[in-house]
Amino acid sequence: MKTGAPAMTRIKAPRPGPRVAGVPRWIRWAAWASVLAPVPSGAWRLALAAGAPLGFSADRLRGIGVPGWASLYVVGLSVVSVGLACLALGLIRPWGEVFPQWVPALGGRNVPALAAVIPAGLAAVLLTAICVEGAAGWGNQFDVTGSPSGGAAALMTTVYAPMLAWGPLLGIVTVAYYIRRRNHSPTSREGEIT
Repeated sequence: MKTGAPAMTRIKAPRPGPRVAGVPRWIRWAAWASVLAPVPSGAWRLALAAGAPLGFSADRLRGIGVPGWASLYVVGLSVVSVGLACLALGLIRPWGEVFPQWVPALGGRNVPALAAVIPAGLAAVLLTAICVEGAAGWGNQFDVTGSPSGGAAALMTTVYAPMLAWGPLLGIVTVAYYIRRRNHSPTSREGEIT
């Protein structure tokens, strides 16, 4: 019978999924940063939809319909924006170059580069324009009676600030995807796209 401390067992770290050859590390970081850019504001909106005042007066919240039907819009906006942001990962992952096998009629076929570049490029331009326009009028939001001020306004500004990077980051990753796809045609080989 053995006594004493139990033996230590090594736990293997999970291996990352298949990667696309030729994607520089900084492009991977830019893609992940673009995915994470809308998360802070999304979390802030979810808290607002759940009834957390976050610096808004009760009258102001009722005026914009929170809690209530407007909460559904706020939740939907948060979920959809983060969900769409996740599509940027297709620009650095194999499923953005070769359709997964489970996709009916397309599984295993190459994704046409422009089928990814055009929507991603348009999204990058649109996000940049919306965020720059929003930033230009940002201070006016706090002039409305019952809107956040002081620390609450600073928190709101802090959680929305990463949105300014979302469009440019997506644009950078899109250009890198286009250049890589233009120079190399994707083919499957042992879990990698080369």
